[in-house]
Amino acid sequence: MNSELLAKALAWKDQDPDPVTRAEVQHLINIDDEAGLRARFDYRLAFGTAGIRGELGAGPNRMNRVLVAQAAAGIANWLLAHPDYWHGRDKPSIVIGFDGRINSDVFAEDSAAVFAGAGIEVLLFDTTVPTPIVAFSVKQGGFSAGIMVTASHNPPRDNGYKVYLGGPNGGSQIIPPVDAEIAREIEIVASSKAFANIPMSDQFEVGGQELQEQYLGVTANLISPERDRDPLSTVYTAMHGVGWPLLSRLFELAGLPRPAVVKSQIDPDGTFPTVSFPNPEEPGALDASFEEARRIKAQLILANDPDADRLAVGVPNHNYPSGFRIFTGDELGLILGAEMAKLATENGESGTIACSIVSSSALQGVALFMGLDFTQTLTGFKWISKVPQLIFGYEEALGYSVDPKHTPDKDGISAALVIADLAARLTAMGLTLEQHLVNLGELFGHFATGQVSVRLENIDLAKATVARLRQNPPTELLGMEVAFTDLSLGSELLPATDGLRFDLEDGRRIIVRPSGTEPKLKCYLQVIGDSEPHAKAGLEELTQEVRKLIQQP
Repeated sequence: MNSELLAKALAWKDQDPDPVTRAEVQHLINIDDEAGLRARFDYRLAFGTAGIRGELGAGPNRMNRVLVAQAAAGIANWLLAHPDYWHGRDKPSIVIGFDGRINSDVFAEDSAAVFAGAGIEVLLFDTTVPTPIVAFSVKQGGFSAGIMVTASHNPPRDNGYKVYLGGPNGGSQIIPPVDAEIAREIEIVASSKAFANIPMSDQFEVGGQELQEQYLGVTANLISPERDRDPLSTVYTAMHGVGWPLLSRLFELAGLPRPAVVKSQIDPDGTFPTVSFPNPEEPGALDASFEEARRIKAQLILANDPDADRLAVGVPNHNYPSGFRIFTGDELGLILGAEMAKLATENGESGTIACSIVSSSALQGVALFMGLDFTQTLTGFKWISKVPQLIFGYEEALGYSVDPKHTPDKDGISAALVIADLAARLTAMGLTLEQHLVNLGELFGHFATGQVSVRLENIDLAKATVARLRQNPPTELLGMEVAFTDLSLGSELLPATDGLRFDLEDGRRIIVRPSGTEPKLKCYLQVIGDSEPHAKAGLEELTQEVRKLIQQP
């Protein structure tokens, strides 16, 4: 075995406080698995605008206690050097939440000890919480920063670390150049201190119940109990995540019946025994919800991802193989966006509704109709949440912010409340969510959107495909001329990002980019038609063309 690689592995093992990952390293050494060691020690999980996310395991290219402590120490050093984020206090403060994934509680407690050891005021939640609670707490609690230990909807063996900043950042996720500055601080710690040499303290507060109660009170006020409602029979799944305790209390507080639950998925379980991929968008992820909905003849399905910042919604429809229609992120974005825009104008508010560039442009028509502003941002709520005077924002990957004034991030719990209330009010009027969506299409245009997503061995392969298309972009697709935009060049409206945009003569749109959180190449498609069937037919044709485009050598 390579002597340098062996030295790296042994040095890591010597400092690792976790017997499980220490044994993992020793086992790889014992069986002379050089490839396994290289996968863990030749690379390092990169810290960026999505924080850190990766597979659990030993070494700098895995999520483990050593890597997390180094990250916490680097973030602490950055906070100590930036008093603009201290909210006028004599020291920075931080709130830390964690979900139900494997080691989330351990990583959170280690982080709290590191921050406290650096002299930072720390509040560690005393129970699992959804990701939106951390964003809410940073903004409403006046914290300098927030950490959420989660890998959101990633595969079961993953975990991660989301970072929020208060002060000038408004409680939302970090963006450049802060991510690069923190990454440099983490590298300094990693290259100079072993785990045992990072100062730690147990002098931190454990609690957070008051912040959760504050969130419930504010969020319940999003809907009015005075409107006529005919509540639907509803099924809810937490997908082995942490959404149910808050969602059930929120529905009760707002006067909506508590949904029936998918019992096998309602409690946090980091092994995710009933789903191979805990993402509501993935095939098979909602099968248990369909089964329960059929059993009780439910009229509505609500599904959160494991950290409850995303929401999927389904209704019975026998034209679909499962017997249920799951609304796309763009369809639900239009429904929720129109609802929140209507509510804002009824209250005499002005402001902006927004979505990411890879999401449907349908909200632009809503904004024009309602007399509001509209904008599109780069992908991710780290950008959407920073839109001035934001009334509503969404991204096509099932992320919605219906209360950005209080929670500057996507929130699957508050979105579930709003959609359940809307569905109940539509039922009282003799309408369904599907009919409502068609009516919105008649008003604002029939938008059909879709995605071609290819999972690869690593993110570099996705970036290579984008680079190839950038060097040799198609000039014609489906017999039409193509206008090409290289998004890496940036513009007055959008910062530079690694992506490509292709606009066909008839208005169809393609955006190609590497995923920011997974080893995937993603292609986002949009078609506008004069009817829903016309738009869907155009989308199917475009989908086949894009599959050919990204497979070309």
